[in-house]
Amino acid sequence: MTVNHTLQAITNRIIERSRPTREAYLARINAAASRKPMRSALGCANLAHGFAACGPSDKAGLAGDQLLNIGIITAYNDMLSAHQPFETFPHLIKQAAREAGGVAQVAGGVPAMCDGVTQGFAGMELSLFSRDVIAMATAVGLSHDMFDAAVYLGVCDKIVPGLVIGALTFGHLPAIFIPAGPMTSGLPNDEKARIRQLYAEGKVGRDELLESESKSYHGPGTCTFYGTANSNQMLMEIMGLHIPGSSFINPNTPLRDAMTKEAAKRALEITACGNNYTPVGAMLDERSFVNGIVGLNATGGSTNHTIHLIAMAAAAGIKLTWQDISDISATVPLLARVYPNGLADVNHFHAAGGMGYLIRELLDAGLLHEDVRTVWGETLRDYTIEPALNADGTIARTPAPALSADAKVLAKAEAPFQPDGGIKVLSGNIGSAIIKVSAVKPDRHVIEAPAKIFHDQAEMQDAFKAGKLEGDFIAVVRYQGPKANGMPELHKLMTVLGILQDRGQRVALVTDGRLSGASGKVPSAIHVTPEALDNGMIARIQEGDIIRVDATQGTLSVLMSDAELQSRSVQTPDLTHNQFGMGRELFSAFRHIAGHADQGASVF
Repeated sequence: MTVNHTLQAITNRIIERSRPTREAYLARINAAASRKPMRSALGCANLAHGFAACGPSDKAGLAGDQLLNIGIITAYNDMLSAHQPFETFPHLIKQAAREAGGVAQVAGGVPAMCDGVTQGFAGMELSLFSRDVIAMATAVGLSHDMFDAAVYLGVCDKIVPGLVIGALTFGHLPAIFIPAGPMTSGLPNDEKARIRQLYAEGKVGRDELLESESKSYHGPGTCTFYGTANSNQMLMEIMGLHIPGSSFINPNTPLRDAMTKEAAKRALEITACGNNYTPVGAMLDERSFVNGIVGLNATGGSTNHTIHLIAMAAAAGIKLTWQDISDISATVPLLARVYPNGLADVNHFHAAGGMGYLIRELLDAGLLHEDVRTVWGETLRDYTIEPALNADGTIARTPAPALSADAKVLAKAEAPFQPDGGIKVLSGNIGSAIIKVSAVKPDRHVIEAPAKIFHDQAEMQDAFKAGKLEGDFIAVVRYQGPKANGMPELHKLMTVLGILQDRGQRVALVTDGRLSGASGKVPSAIHVTPEALDNGMIARIQEGDIIRVDATQGTLSVLMSDAELQSRSVQTPDLTHNQFGMGRELFSAFRHIAGHADQGASVF
């Protein structure tokens, strides 16, 4: 079906804007490509180091350039539930590669930190920058030039974007991303949120809270709410980096293992030595990124990707903007209700029809580019399937169901939950910001109220506990940008603001920081840029100033003249407590050179 006219126009303007940088990028990866095994150019001593630890048959094959070699980049660790299943994946990948006449080696590991563990603590200030560290660690692993393709084992928030940036830096290599899948459903997410709110109000104790959290996060796999981690998996599938149907299969199941082996075999089929050469840098083009943005909006995905998608695209020479994301959001209907935009979790989403159903609905409505390259072939239509395991252990793919198994979770494109994706750009004399309103009630889309100023989330929590947050107000939480403290998520603010909103107060948040992918019902202007430490106007707001957050008109302003706002002096708070401890001193150079949020908040 012909793609929607507006989507095509947005795609065209991205192509034109990106032409100089995209052409330069493609020229570089074309120069790096070779139809010979990459290691064939290495000196004998170099190559001997590269296969010294291999078994005899693998060593012989690599020595004679007879076998194709897959590099495995893994984010495995056994503390984090989402990445613990990757412990067994290298063995499966190596086994599958041998069955297909190839070799696989673990090329390197990358760090994988969990925002759920560090949320609200000092370690969270390393989180965003860990994305760029992961990209660099990926490059270190692949720099040995031993590989004909690479597979990437990663799931969560900054890990997948970092791996994509790293993969695109080696864009002449085919790349397949292999997910681990979500944990099975535990305590319902709305019940978890209820207990958190009761704890914040002092109505239950730590024991009750820990019991609730332990029932929510209870086994191997990703958290089941639709935050950044599961938004990552949706993106990797709709952008064609997963094999079809693999995003939301639970860990440690026969189907999950079969898909891991199939992905390894497919990686060998798409190298430069065959007839289906699919270098990831050429495969992921402007249309692929538009498809990713469509998926993000159609599912109510994480606002963190308004930063990550821009950084990922830049690695391929593609220039995305917030306005592109906002304009696509205005065109794409919301087809999924998954917590925090609904009561279901990702297992319910998968059972209702999942990615196959979603992609089919969007394609049939003309809301995706169908004729894109993927790791599976030449069309995204290949992904409109539902996977299952045959009796012989092979994977069967049948057409995605015509009807949603749960109309409260997945809707038809002609009868969506709402007509747009809910991600908008706000602009005004405070700067530019992102707001997501897919879970915000319509009567909260415009908030005008006096400012209350805070310089960290703990300060606001203390004010709440002291009973100082009365009446309508807009919380201005500043000096939370990349240059100030690495831009940690401010998820703990949502519990406080949610309680106040439920009490009937009209509240909102304005911050140069980030929110968790699980934030929802409180109107929040986030990623304000320029940030306070970069001479942003948010630093000039004073206690009691009237601020208007208007998601209807797309404005973010303090109600005074621009001249009066600019004339105010700025007194930067003491930020030395953010400079040391939990490794923060090692990231001072990152804070110094970090770019604006609307440019990906990247150090590259």
